[in-house]
Amino acid sequence: MAKIAVLGAGSWGTALAIVLADNGHDVRLWAHRQDHAETMKETKENEKYLKGVQLPENIFITHKLEDSLEGIDYLLLAVPTKAVRDVCQTMKKNLTTKVPIIHAAKGIEPETFKRVSEIIEEELPEELYRSIVVLSGPSHAEEVGLRQPTTVTVSSRTLEVAEEVQEIFINKQFRVYTSPDLVGVELGGSLKNIIALGAGISDGLGYGDNAKAALITRGLAEVARLGTSMGANPLTFSGLTGIGDLIVTCTSSHSRNWRAGYKLGKGEPLQKVLDDMGMVVEGVRTTKAAYQLAEEHGIDMPITSGIYHILFDNENPREIVEQLMTRVRRHEMEDLVNILDQKMKD
Repeated sequence: MAKIAVLGAGSWGTALAIVLADNGHDVRLWAHRQDHAETMKETKENEKYLKGVQLPENIFITHKLEDSLEGIDYLLLAVPTKAVRDVCQTMKKNLTTKVPIIHAAKGIEPETFKRVSEIIEEELPEELYRSIVVLSGPSHAEEVGLRQPTTVTVSSRTLEVAEEVQEIFINKQFRVYTSPDLVGVELGGSLKNIIALGAGISDGLGYGDNAKAALITRGLAEVARLGTSMGANPLTFSGLTGIGDLIVTCTSSHSRNWRAGYKLGKGEPLQKVLDDMGMVVEGVRTTKAAYQLAEEHGIDMPITSGIYHILFDNENPREIVEQLMTRVRRHEMEDLVNILDQKMKD
């Protein structure tokens, strides 16, 4: 049995805490707000973010960071990307044991273009952690909390630590694979949120399955194009953290990115959508970061660019779709050929 701190009591942090508790571990779930922590203690439920799922008795809930980190064997960071720096800076004072840090955030930081593992490395001295591990894949918190079959991937620069993390999470409902491609696993989980926003917009506009299939497929090409340019293995995007996560996020109303896109497609302004959601929509910030990256490096990402202009320039979604449909003719396999050609040169 391991002692594991889960920092972040949103839907995903809570669902992963349940997986770990089901496996018999001593789990400390940290909530940023005291009132949130107290309510969960009283009701044994995270009614705000994971309604209807009872919390196991072996989850200790606290709003005190120092209590959650004391004597732990593993640390799971499940806060939104925009909160990672602040949480890392705060926990530096309280992290007394050198442990693996697992993160389950899916985003890229605008302006710096850093992945979450890079943010953690920047904020925490090496002597405070053994290795950084990313956990990602096609996984809705609502289904994980209900113990429905789910499969994810973990990756680290240290295979031994990735296998340790695989062992503490895996059970008959929650299957875990390992991957050596930390960059690809992180980027697949982050960039697919952009395409999920697009899928929601498409549905909100009343378009059908044909449009969504095209969006997912061509969106995957953009994800692979940018991801490969950042050092990922293109094959990673054909796996769980690429096409797998893309499918589940683009086709389900559980997805907050899809829901946000749907509202945008219905004509609601971005700020109202975000205010009404009540939860972080990672795809919005990631769209900004990916658009900036593509502009800086001359990478062709027309879907991402279109979604950026809908989000930040208030452009009409129908007009963006028309622009995408009337682009210059291309060969479908052009992206794959270019990616493989670049890999051979490298």
